[in-house]
Formats: sequence, structure tokens, C-alpha cells
Amino acid sequence: MNSSLTINSLKLSDAEFDRIVRANPEWNFEQTAAGDLIVVLPTGGTSSRKNRSITGQLDTWVEANLNLGEGFDSNVLFVLPNGAKRSPDASWVERRRWDALSQQQQDGYVPLCPDFVVELRSPTDALEDLQIKMQEYMDNGARLGWLINPQDRQVEIYRLGQPVEVLLAPLTLSGEDVLPGFVLNLQRIFV
Repeated sequence: MNSSLTINSLKLSDAEFDRIVRANPEWNFEQTAAGDLIVVLPTGGTSSRKNRSITGQLDTWVEANLNLGEGFDSNVLFVLPNGAKRSPDASWVERRRWDALSQQQQDGYVPLCPDFVVELRSPTDALEDLQIKMQEYMDNGARLGWLINPQDRQVEIYRLGQPVEVLLAPLTLSGEDVLPGFVLNLQRIFV
């Protein structure tokens, strides 16, 4: 079972998508660039705990570096340049880009691709679907992305304009020049 359900035959306009989201606040939705509706199903407790660890560590770094940008959990919806609407498990947007948005854009579906994205594979996620999603982020302007796969104890690192790097059982990940000084400890993620 996947933790998302794609409804390929249901193509929605932006207004129709918005109505469905607002009418169903207990659900999470995404939409492909082609307009297909994706219902994101809840994950289990273990995946939620691991995701909280990731967002918590990112939040600690963001709060110490507010001049650099803003961090987000999976409740945000980004409208990518290709039209897809995506909610990464954790993300970050550079300060200059965030501040260039109007208050209305910041308060609604954020019309940009984050600079940094994290997707955490839950036991029900198809790895190939997440890899496609990660590549979509990169194709739309993300500078750094991590696909964290606890089941296989590996991380795929996506960098703008570079091939994907696969690390087996790393203890930490570096935010590199995108998130200078940020180090994600993976010990609680890989248990």
C-alpha cells in the first residue's frame, strides 16, 4: 500500500483543487503538473516520529539563522514553476526569495520551489515515486534535496545540476553551502 493515492482521471483546475482542499481540512492533497489529484494518506507513528526529528533539527538551525531563510514542515503547499502543488516533509526557502513574496503569497499556497527539500520514505511509499518527486523539485529550482530511506538505511542526495549521490547508512548529512552549518543527525531516523 502506498501512502498516497493518485487519481489520474480527475484533472482539476486551481479553483477546483482549492475547493477540495478547503472542504477537507483533515486530508492532505498534492497535485501533479498535469493536474492529477494526489491524496496523501497519513503515515504511522514511527514515520511521524522520524519526520518530527528531521523538522525539529531543521527548525533549531533556522531559528539560529533567521537572516538566511524560513523553514517549513509538511503542512505547507508549494506551487512549483511547472504548476505542480507539492508538500515536502521538510523544506527551506532562502530569505531573499521569501521576502520577495507578498503577504498574500506567504499566507497561501507558496508560489515557488523551495531551495532545500527533504522527503522521508515511509514503509508504504514506493521509492520510485519519491525519486520522481525529488527530480521534479530539482527540475523546478531546488538547490539541495535529501531522499531519506530508513528501510534501506540510505540517503539519496540531489544537487542542482549534478548526478544523484547515494550514501549508505550515513550518521549525519551536511546542509552544504545551501544551509551553511546545518548538520542533520540520522541516528534516530535509522532506528
